[in-house]
Amino acid sequence: MKKILTLGLLALVSTSLAATTAPTLTKGTLKIGMEGTYPPFTYKDDKGVLTGFDVDIAKAVAAKLGLKAEFVLTEWSGILAGLQANKYDVIVNQVAITPERQKTINFSTPYAYSRPQIIVRKAGNFDPKSLADLKGKRVGSSLGSNYERALKAEGGINIVTYPGAAEILADLATGRIDAAYNDRLLVGYLTKSQNLPIRGAGVSSESESVAIALKKTNPGLKTAIDKALLQIKADGTYAKISRQWFGQDVSKP
Repeated sequence: MKKILTLGLLALVSTSLAATTAPTLTKGTLKIGMEGTYPPFTYKDDKGVLTGFDVDIAKAVAAKLGLKAEFVLTEWSGILAGLQANKYDVIVNQVAITPERQKTINFSTPYAYSRPQIIVRKAGNFDPKSLADLKGKRVGSSLGSNYERALKAEGGINIVTYPGAAEILADLATGRIDAAYNDRLLVGYLTKSQNLPIRGAGVSSESESVAIALKKTNPGLKTAIDKALLQIKADGTYAKISRQWFGQDVSKP
């Protein structure tokens, strides 16, 4: 009995330490910003339940921190500003690490890697292999995303911006735009799980590292999250989530 009580006390102390090393806006809670309209990463299923790869990763990390996961949904165009305005503690929404973003926000160690991909309609002969093939075309991209920046850097592309991926793919499917530029994992999931008349075309040769975004003023939370990410990889939780959504381990470039 004494041993059981001791183990129970250690568990409580461990949970308490996890929480105290992770300062958050609300005690005992990790507020997580995400879109909720970006399958398979963060979206609502047919029953209206928030689900997705990033949702599962966020829940697993919060559990390791001894915190309750609370999701705050917002459009991508304002998601980074929401972090700075203290609307949530972190963003778990396929946020790629870029030098520009690192100037104002902090990142955890990467938890996923992917590559940008051009997306087109299944019908038709348009088969772009690179961004250069999109010159003169109407191409959809999320406002303020790294995809939009890449299209601008290429030049000569008529960029049409949207609040999120759902609106982009809807317009692509109906022919309002010629192509879209987004995450390769998104394309793979949608072509298998949904009856959208789209397909993947050219893929970037450079992989992008995706991490949990948080404020620079909260280094304690970053340290705790980095440790939690290591733990979910070590105990097999990460691999299980990754295989469920993509059939592969996306934790490596």
